[in-house]
Amino acid sequence: MENIPIRHISQQSEPELTGSFTIREITSLLSGRDMVQELHRHDFYYILIVKNGEGLHEIDFTGYEIKNHTVFMMRPGQVHYLSLKAGSTGYLIQFKTDFLYSHNSASQKHLTRLIQYSAYNLEQEGFCRIEAVVSEALKEYTNKLKGYHEVLKASLSIFLIELLRQRTDKAIPAMGDNTYGQEKLEQFLELVEKNSSTHKQVSQYTGLLNLSSYQLSSITKTLLAKTPSEIINHHIILEAKRQLLATSKQVGQIACDLGYDDPSYFTRFFKRHTGLSPESFRQNSK
Repeated sequence: MENIPIRHISQQSEPELTGSFTIREITSLLSGRDMVQELHRHDFYYILIVKNGEGLHEIDFTGYEIKNHTVFMMRPGQVHYLSLKAGSTGYLIQFKTDFLYSHNSASQKHLTRLIQYSAYNLEQEGFCRIEAVVSEALKEYTNKLKGYHEVLKASLSIFLIELLRQRTDKAIPAMGDNTYGQEKLEQFLELVEKNSSTHKQVSQYTGLLNLSSYQLSSITKTLLAKTPSEIINHHIILEAKRQLLATSKQVGQIACDLGYDDPSYFTRFFKRHTGLSPESFRQNSK
């Protein structure tokens, strides 16, 4: 959606990492002042690790209070708003998909498992273990000794493992070593992201994935506790909300953009999933 700004990784990274990875301390980002970032999205993964802090982080229209020992994770394309108070401490890690995935296949599995939830509130002891990994990664990034970019990839992988160990959200379903299911889930999510305006039926995706409806449903229920239809509809509703809040387009135009020939059908679909009409959602969110 062209109306929501898309941010890219700073081009001030070192040559080996340009456009692929950055890590910074929150204090350097704040420079002693409150920080407010209006609605935007990224073309990279974004991990905000808050050691001590206050503020509000809204990710895909769900608000999270910023507290001590919190980790926020975002995948590319998600919309967010961030308000962070001066004096907050912690780290910000940003990286492109190929930076992590080129290291090892297990990292892809860990990231996909974690990224389905946006916020993790950790106990102090668990957070300290994570901070130890991240602070060492920051030293590598700063000192740039020989082979440091490989150390950073390894550090990021270790961070993901530690977060999996320390997470307190027991609602995340266990996935075991379902590498095949993990790969198919990633493919399905990517297809939904790219094709939801033209592909709204589960059968359209099962054909592209060479899976039966039962197989795809088993994968999404096991890994995300959601049906394929719920995932498709959730993505369409998010795209609708983004357009309603970030553009001045009429509801009929938004319906057309999302692949609905009948605006009234789109309105009923939106209201069924949100409890509000598109116009009411737009007005109530201002």
